[in-house]
Amino acid sequence: MSIRHALLAICLSGLVAACGHAPPEQTHDACLILEDNRAWWRDLRRSEDRWGVSPGIQLAILRRESSFNAHARPARQRLFGVIPGRRPSSAYGYAQALDSTWDWYREETGRRGADRDDFGDATDFIGWYSHMSGRLSGISPTDGRSLYLAYHQGHTGYNQGTYRGIAWLNRAASQVATDASRYDSQISQCRRRLDRRFLGVF
Repeated sequence: MSIRHALLAICLSGLVAACGHAPPEQTHDACLILEDNRAWWRDLRRSEDRWGVSPGIQLAILRRESSFNAHARPARQRLFGVIPGRRPSSAYGYAQALDSTWDWYREETGRRGADRDDFGDATDFIGWYSHMSGRLSGISPTDGRSLYLAYHQGHTGYNQGTYRGIAWLNRAASQVATDASRYDSQISQCRRRLDRRFLGVF
């Protein structure tokens, strides 16, 4: 390979890294998602091993929050219906974590360099937050619905029951639980194949 071609390859790889993973074309089948994004299985496994939250729950929360878009942000508010204004929150990345919550995560875990647009960091964040939901709100790591309610409302809000009476949020939490159950069932069918493919990666 010529020096020119080598430099071009380096530039292109840097561009791809900066752009991040494109969201999956389909988000219904966990096995297809993970076969198309091979490193994601490693990240989900690491978070599961560390925090005890299943890959299905992690994926379901990510799907709900960002549709697996690394650079997702809340839509800007519109002034007079036309002029772009402020975003309603600082949520960003795969997990749509707020600035303050992400800072709390980095401080608590010592992962100072964690980035919200990095899939592995996002899955570790979801595992950690779910673990904190167990400590602060008494939620089981297998209860995807309640984990999502605490994820959305915060632990204080969840403990105060602020989600009660918010119809759309309760529907969303039920959908997360349904997605998590489906994803975990699908993964149980392809887990051995995924583990074989990534043997030596963990």
